[in-house]
Amino acid sequence: MSIAYLNGEYLPLEDARISPLDRGFLFGDGIYEVVPSYGGKLVGFGPHIDRMREGLALVEIDLPWDHDQWRQVCEQLMIKNGNGNLGIYLHVSRGADTKRFHAYPEGVAPTVFAFAFDIAPAPVADKSKAKAYKVSTTEDLRWRRCHIKSTALLGNVMHYQQGHAAGNNETILYNSQGEVTEASACNVFMVKNGEVITPPLDHQLLPGITRLILLDVLQKYTQIPVHERTITLEELNSADEVWITSSSKEIAPVTSIDGKPVGNGDIGDVWLAAQTVFEKHRFDY
Repeated sequence: MSIAYLNGEYLPLEDARISPLDRGFLFGDGIYEVVPSYGGKLVGFGPHIDRMREGLALVEIDLPWDHDQWRQVCEQLMIKNGNGNLGIYLHVSRGADTKRFHAYPEGVAPTVFAFAFDIAPAPVADKSKAKAYKVSTTEDLRWRRCHIKSTALLGNVMHYQQGHAAGNNETILYNSQGEVTEASACNVFMVKNGEVITPPLDHQLLPGITRLILLDVLQKYTQIPVHERTITLEELNSADEVWITSSSKEIAPVTSIDGKPVGNGDIGDVWLAAQTVFEKHRFDY
């Protein structure tokens, strides 16, 4: 039985209830995070909470929790749910008003909800065990504030469904200028001539925590050249390697884009080096 947290109380997930007038339900008016954990150890906890606090400030939801308060909730959920391989989902909505009205209400307490769910074991740096991903591409039709980790994910869901319906694992997005932004639920990296390249952060993409950690460990612990710059769809299609990154996937190697092989169609050596160093330092953040 999964134990959840809701507004100060730990309770069975199936017993958690929110008001139908909660703005998270009515408008997707909220911010969320998913923090992976393995054996009771959190990955990227500090950066995840920093991003959540920044997102709450950007949408003007007043919840002055510090890192220690969030850590206590995460640790209790890990303990109460067995300390296995768990994703900790954290969700803050603006709360429930007495009526449905678009403007931000005053005097409404935020709804704070969290729960734990089983995830796969931590990825390992082994080509024979790594999952090879197939992806689709399509023009990015979402809103212009993708740097905010909003709970309003319908645009992302629709793009993900495009890839899923085509028998692929993800959908990589590009803007009207043919520049790669991100995937529906991941950041995007490519490798060309031994160099790792990823789009720079702006309003078109989420500042992913795995992205942040990966860039840091590559620059600190390897000699692999790393660049943040615009990537065109044409460049992506001629890359030697392509990766998608997220908290649940870590560094996922892409071997097929729109039915065509990436490079020679195999998982690459630069991926192996990157996953190896990420694996060594995943709990440092």
